Amino acid sequence: MSNLTNGFHQERGVNGNGHTNGNGTTDGNASSSGGSRSSSSSDGPLRRRKSTPMMPPFMVSAPGKVIVFGEHAVVHGKAAIAASISLRSYLHVTTLSKSRRTITLRFPDIDLVHSWHIDDLPWELFSHPSKKKYYYDLVTSLDTELLASIQPHLGDVSLNKSPNERKIHQNSAACFLYLFLSLGSQKFHGCVYTLRSTIPIGAGLGSSASIAVCMSAALLLQIRTLSGPHPDQPSDEARLQIERINRWAFVAEMAMHGNPSGVDNTVATQGKAVVFQRTDYDKPPVVTPLWDFPELPLLLVDTRTPKSTAAEVAKVQKLKDTHQKLVGSILDAVDKVTRTAEGLIDEDTFDATEDESLRRMGELIAINHGLLASLGVSHPRLERVRELIDYKGLGWTKLTGAGGGGCSITLMRPGVSPDSLGELQGRLEAEGYAQFKTTLGGDGIGVLWPAVLKNGTDEDDDGGMEIDLNKFLYAPGTEGVEKLVGVHGGTGEREGWKFWRVESR
Repeated sequence: MSNLTNGFHQERGVNGNGHTNGNGTTDGNASSSGGSRSSSSSDGPLRRRKSTPMMPPFMVSAPGKVIVFGEHAVVHGKAAIAASISLRSYLHVTTLSKSRRTITLRFPDIDLVHSWHIDDLPWELFSHPSKKKYYYDLVTSLDTELLASIQPHLGDVSLNKSPNERKIHQNSAACFLYLFLSLGSQKFHGCVYTLRSTIPIGAGLGSSASIAVCMSAALLLQIRTLSGPHPDQPSDEARLQIERINRWAFVAEMAMHGNPSGVDNTVATQGKAVVFQRTDYDKPPVVTPLWDFPELPLLLVDTRTPKSTAAEVAKVQKLKDTHQKLVGSILDAVDKVTRTAEGLIDEDTFDATEDESLRRMGELIAINHGLLASLGVSHPRLERVRELIDYKGLGWTKLTGAGGGGCSITLMRPGVSPDSLGELQGRLEAEGYAQFKTTLGGDGIGVLWPAVLKNGTDEDDDGGMEIDLNKFLYAPGTEGVEKLVGVHGGTGEREGWKFWRVESR
């Protein structure tokens, strides 16, 4: 198991697929100083340069995340575990004809649509030798001059929206443009980037990191600097591709949030789960992947109660200041729960399909919630969810994230009857909760290239249904999106989607 800083391995040398630049050339045809094509006598005037075919429509998808163990204790230097959930963002990329020199960003879930003329963007500054970054670079901070050069191109984004909506839209646009200008070039074809998400926004479920990972992966695919994914890809090569996507997703997160931890984008990229710990706030957290984290059945419930992370963190700090030894011992106990869960997953005998293993994991979830409730960060709406589930013996429930509202997660007991589950869901719906039956610890970034899926229609006989822009754009709600393009259909993983999968060493 390898440790990462800010979620990143240090990448060494040339990558595993032979590329040394961001323009799709290989190291046999690129200079070491930046990847421009070298000239030589062998490339005589009669040698024609091959044309580049237009890319087919394709899609990428990345998951959201939840904190499974360690909330609040992590603020005080303890460990926490975050894991992916099967609620996902989906980005559809359409390449336009060569004469159409625009890029369009379209996020209908937040009612954002905006276009830029490619030639009007600040390429000169982004491509200057003192500023230029390549796909293999490790970028740990944003260049303020580059950020400033983007600002004039955000001024007319969503002019008819409220100030709060405009801020969200402009942050999304800045995130996208920073990545596009860093990884792309002025020779880029026009494109339409359309995003749909099944992850509730603003619920602490990593929706922005999921989007950042999708953007990073799409652009790296467009400049042909990723290999795979394919089923027989060696784990080391898959790690390299995951790391490359993760690095640039972190850049996007910095453009969006300023000083992210790197945890959300790491989980959204690699899937599964991570242990993270930050003992020194002057340094980035240490992030350890849990590549063998099992897939677990999860009920995610949104209380639809507004929360303030800052207020809940301050509440715990005030309690600690008043009762230092007592609260310190509670935080130590939370840390022990986290480390016990980590050890449980590593046990050779742990089996996510076996009742005893799930019971042990569930008990840790329940203990963690009790400790968090003792710190005063639960909420009556969260306790009501726990009460309903405990009363029927359906699973083990805890708050996830800062608490004070927000979401809860429940590890479901095996063999829960459809009638019992239906009764619970009906009660939650009647009391105004939003609920999502999901899976914990699933795949990370996925690719559908080309955007063709088999959906149980007559088109399957001809290779499948092409997911064109209109079908994707107008799929009704989250259920419509999942039915059309979801990585999992009713009978399991859908044919077409591929993932970079890594097993522990």
